Amino acid sequence: MSALTYRASGVDIDAGEALVARIRELAAATARPEVVAGIGGFAGAFALPPGRYTDPLFLVATDGVGTKLKVAVLAGRYDTVGIDLVAMCANDVLAAGAEPLVFLDYFATARLDLATAEAVLRGIAEGCRQAGCALIGGETAEMPGMYAAGDFDLAGFVVAVVERARLLDGRRIAPGDAVIGLASSGLHSNGYSLARKAFLETAGWTLDRHVSELGCTLGEELLRPTRIYVRPVLSLRDQVDLRGIAHITGGGIPGNLPRILPEGCGARLRREALPRPPIFGLIQRLGDVPEADMERTFNLGIGLVLVVPPQEADAALAACARLGERVVVLGEIQAGPPGVTWAGPAG
Repeated sequence: MSALTYRASGVDIDAGEALVARIRELAAATARPEVVAGIGGFAGAFALPPGRYTDPLFLVATDGVGTKLKVAVLAGRYDTVGIDLVAMCANDVLAAGAEPLVFLDYFATARLDLATAEAVLRGIAEGCRQAGCALIGGETAEMPGMYAAGDFDLAGFVVAVVERARLLDGRRIAPGDAVIGLASSGLHSNGYSLARKAFLETAGWTLDRHVSELGCTLGEELLRPTRIYVRPVLSLRDQVDLRGIAHITGGGIPGNLPRILPEGCGARLRREALPRPPIFGLIQRLGDVPEADMERTFNLGIGLVLVVPPQEADAALAACARLGERVVVLGEIQAGPPGVTWAGPAG
C-alpha cells in the first residue's frame, strides 16, 4: 500500500502556491496608493485616501455570480465571470454613493486547474480595474468531495468609503422626483436558472448556436459581463443631486427600487421605456414565461436606477450621455406605499 499524501487525496499545495505567484502579478495592475499590504500575507491592509474624508463611513458588500458559472463551465470560457463577481459587489456599494477601495475573492473548486483559475482571476483583476478598487487578497480552496470535477464557485467581498454627508440612503426621495435608468449589458448575473432552463432544456439550444437576433452565439451572449457603473456614477454624483440609486439584480426593478424608497413614496414607471434587449424576448418566447416573472426575475435592460429631482432630470440625462451611458427616463416617484406600479401594456 502506497503512502497517502495530501496530493493523492486531491489537494495540490504546489499548484496553489503557483497560482498565488500569478495573482500577485494580476493584483499589481489594480494597485491603489492606499494599499499597505496585499497578496501573500494573512490579511490585506489599506489606509483611507488622505485628505479626502472628514467623517468617513465604510460600506461592505459580498456577493457571487450564481448559476452563470454553470454556463462558463459548459462553454469552457472563464474570462468574464470574474468581472461579474466584482460588478455585483461594486455596484451594490455604489448604490450608497460609495467609492470601492479594495476587493477580495474566494475561489473554491474540486481540483485546482491553473489555467481556469488564472482566467477567472484575470477577469477579477479587470473588474477591479474598471471599478477603481485594488485586489488585495483572497482565498483559493481545493475541496474534493464538495464539488464535482470541473465545477467551482466564486464569492467576492468589497470595502468602500463615503463621506457621511454624501451617503445615499433614499431618505431625501420625494414625490415628483424623476426615475432614470442606466442600460444594462444584458442579463448581467441574475436569472440564469430560468434562462438556462428556457434555452438549454426547453428549447434544446446549444451554447455554440449562432442566434441572429443576438448577433452572436448563445454562449457569448450569456457570458457577456455585468456592467460596472462606478466611474460614471461617481462622476455624475458631482454634477447633479442624486437622491437614490438602486442596483437592479435578482428581483428586477420591482424587487430592488422599493429598497431605497422612503415611507409614503412609490414609483410609477412606463413599461415601454424599458430597453428590453433581444435576449429577454427570446427567454420569454422560448420558455413561455409570464410577464410578471420576467419583471421579477430580470433587469429587462436596466442595470442601475437613479432618482433625481425633476428640475435636474435633463442635466442628469445630458451628463450620462457625456459619460457614455445609455439612459432612459423610466417614470417618476409618486405619493403612496413603497412599490412599483407599471403604466402601459405588459410584454
